[in-house]
Amino acid sequence: MPSDAPVGTCLITGAASGIGAACAHALAARGAQRLLLVDSNDDALQALDPGGDVTRFAGDVCDPALWEQIEAQAGTIDRAVLNAGIAAGGMIADTEFDDWRRTLGVNLDGMFLSLRSTLRKAGDGASIVLTASVSGVKAEPGTAAYGASKAGVIQLARVAAREAAARGIRVNAIAPGGVDTPIWDQTLFFRDLVASHDGDRDKALAAMAAIGTPLARFATASEIAAQILFLLSDDAATITGTVLVSDGGYSL
Repeated sequence: MPSDAPVGTCLITGAASGIGAACAHALAARGAQRLLLVDSNDDALQALDPGGDVTRFAGDVCDPALWEQIEAQAGTIDRAVLNAGIAAGGMIADTEFDDWRRTLGVNLDGMFLSLRSTLRKAGDGASIVLTASVSGVKAEPGTAAYGASKAGVIQLARVAAREAAARGIRVNAIAPGGVDTPIWDQTLFFRDLVASHDGDRDKALAAMAAIGTPLARFATASEIAAQILFLLSDDAATITGTVLVSDGGYSL
């Protein structure tokens, strides 16, 4: 599909908010024939209305039973945005094993199951984008579990690209830096930062962006969605097995 062409059936995980919701709206606007939307937050998933033919699946992406259900109902998948993930932070010496496993479980095990089912249902010439993170590229203190999971996502995309190339299926990853999404609100350090800015979330985000990001701004979810749609489109027809780092220069 050229960048302005309609698309067929599109799967989006982590669809109820942030980058996933922005992708759902963008793909619906592009003329997607059917959207398969997956999220663990059933209320938010039901509230999301991007328009068009939508099938919703509420559940945990690291539950194999969810993917059995999706495979049974999906039909042929033409485009996929595998985006579900959770945030985590903490120094290695202070990280509980259960917290480590939970992060790796959702971000990497869940990504494996999502990708496996997508490849099983993908038509020849399909295109898939996995949401990684600049934390999988650049090491920072306190990001061991999250960074390791996202580094794994990047390598998973590369291996999948090699395996699927014979069918003309392209698999890429995007590694955003700071993006204004609800995932920040899951982290203790960001809640503390918001509190230190008198509860003003926008000011807290601006303060973070000003430190270590050369462009001194974070992306919006819609900006990242537009970059994902480029990777999904035929305008990126020779791009596979790559990771697009979109971080405002943070990793420089």
